[in-house]
Amino acid sequence: MLNDVAAIYTSDPALFAGSLFLIGLLVGSFLNVVIYRLPIILEREWRSQAADVLADPAPAGAPPTQATAPAASPAATFSLSTPRSYCPNCKAPIKAWQNIPVVSWLILRGRCAACKAKISGRYPAVELTTAVLSAWVAWHFGFGAAAACALLVTWALIALTGIDIDHQLLPDSITLTLMWTGLLAAVAIGPTAGVALPASAQDALIGAMAGYLSLWLVFHAFRLITGKEGMGYGDFKLFAALGAWLGWKLLPLVILLSAATGAVLGILMILFRGRDRSVPMPFGPYLAAAGWLAMMYGDRMVDVYLHVSGLKH
Repeated sequence: MLNDVAAIYTSDPALFAGSLFLIGLLVGSFLNVVIYRLPIILEREWRSQAADVLADPAPAGAPPTQATAPAASPAATFSLSTPRSYCPNCKAPIKAWQNIPVVSWLILRGRCAACKAKISGRYPAVELTTAVLSAWVAWHFGFGAAAACALLVTWALIALTGIDIDHQLLPDSITLTLMWTGLLAAVAIGPTAGVALPASAQDALIGAMAGYLSLWLVFHAFRLITGKEGMGYGDFKLFAALGAWLGWKLLPLVILLSAATGAVLGILMILFRGRDRSVPMPFGPYLAAAGWLAMMYGDRMVDVYLHVSGLKH
């Protein structure tokens, strides 16, 4: 049966892309949960760990006090799957028909069915973006291992972008998992004919090391010169993950695209929105966007540049 499905999708790219569009809507709904809940889960874990470290040990034989008695951890009942989705305003549980990607938001006109509080348009935006990019990946790569790898990278980058915009945080649980799966895919699958995704094992290993160390050196050089921290360690890990998937050869393109985009948008926000220059701006979304473009069209972009510059005939 799997062979029949593969044959159908291989022979009909439009059907494959359409199917991934629908799957992307569902994945986008889950990514909304990840974007909202994962930072809360991490913060609760960090607070719990800090409380354990800072709590004064009780004398031997003494009954537990308020400071030393184990407190009920809210993180134990708050995960990506528990509790059910609910309205942040009135806490009313969201019913199944109210949780259909994009459609429910349109039917409810962007408001909670119970309290009529406004529901952010970012929820359907993430769902629709995930669906469009998933279909784009399916159409670009066609049915096969390369498309599966590209979808994994795409979904991870969307989640990281949303979290970094909200919290200026790139969780290790996503960045490091993305890096290790890239290295594993390079060893287990490697580049297929005509498609350089995943990268070869050698290029992936060099890419992961070069990605991390390059931004690490820039970070410390910038701090040494200015006394300020220009980026976070999460950016190093994300760049390492992109290097693991794309290989080291595309890293210069990724950093060039991300830096140029960040600079242009930063200047525009200062000019038109009066953004304070001292307020930090997350770099992760620019890395993610540049990495996605390099994954899709990196080799073509490099070839065009070499032809235009006369370095390749």
